Amino acid sequence: MGDFSFFLEVVVGGLLSGVMYTLVALGFVLIFKASGVFNFAQGAMVLFAALTFVGFLEFGLPMWAAFLLALAAMLVLAVAIERTVLRPLVGQDHMILFMATIGLSIFLEGFAQLIWGTKVRGLDLGISDEPIEIGGILISQFDLSAALMAAVLVAVLSAFFSYTKVGRALRAVADDTQAAQVAGVPLGFIWAVVWGAAGFIALVAGLVWGARLGVQFALTLVALKALPVMILGGFNSIAGAIVAGLVIGVSEKLAEIYLGPFVGGGIENWFPYALAIAVLLIRPAGLFGATRIARV
Repeated sequence: MGDFSFFLEVVVGGLLSGVMYTLVALGFVLIFKASGVFNFAQGAMVLFAALTFVGFLEFGLPMWAAFLLALAAMLVLAVAIERTVLRPLVGQDHMILFMATIGLSIFLEGFAQLIWGTKVRGLDLGISDEPIEIGGILISQFDLSAALMAAVLVAVLSAFFSYTKVGRALRAVADDTQAAQVAGVPLGFIWAVVWGAAGFIALVAGLVWGARLGVQFALTLVALKALPVMILGGFNSIAGAIVAGLVIGVSEKLAEIYLGPFVGGGIENWFPYALAIAVLLIRPAGLFGATRIARV
């Protein structure tokens, strides 16, 4: 019974981490669905958002005011990126667009640290990290609260892009960009909305992961965990990102606990990538991704 309870604790911990991985992955998926661009700068946006929030707190602002100002800054930044980087490159090869986002990532990392400094900052969201017992299973209060916040945001974004007029326009752009333009879909507006949503996601992800890891340059590496999530779920599937995030979260925890001792441990960080490679060999589009992707 004790072994089963421990197994459940590992699974629940993995599910909670997976929800937060999904949150990061959604920023990539939304932009990819709308424009076919893999936004390598999403991790830098997470760092920029977290540093901006903490910077406003250091000015003495209350948390709610710091959040609103940081959100405004991220929305302005996201729309500016779409206007100045993506839109002028419409029609270019996707490799050019990808390289542009790499350059943007390096710029944002340096720009954020130029404004706010390079020291590591702690971030206290007022959520205790003490474990609580639910049904005989110990669960971190912080992980549970962060996962609930992430789950609500994921659900709201999924509903918004599934059932609203903007969401239908996004799906039309993802299916066939040129046909959507002919049908009168305002492509520039859709891209601005999607990049704005990605900026909002970056802020929430930055707060969650910044509170766990500290607000520092390493936050940009968190976004790399979104890669196996996207590969497993499909680059253009929101539902796939949700399911794949949970699968990655659980699999990495189980692998570390039950396979790690046989190879000396330390496999949690690379096991998701091994799983993603295995999926690529079987189904390159991912478990939920469409075999045909949108083109700019």
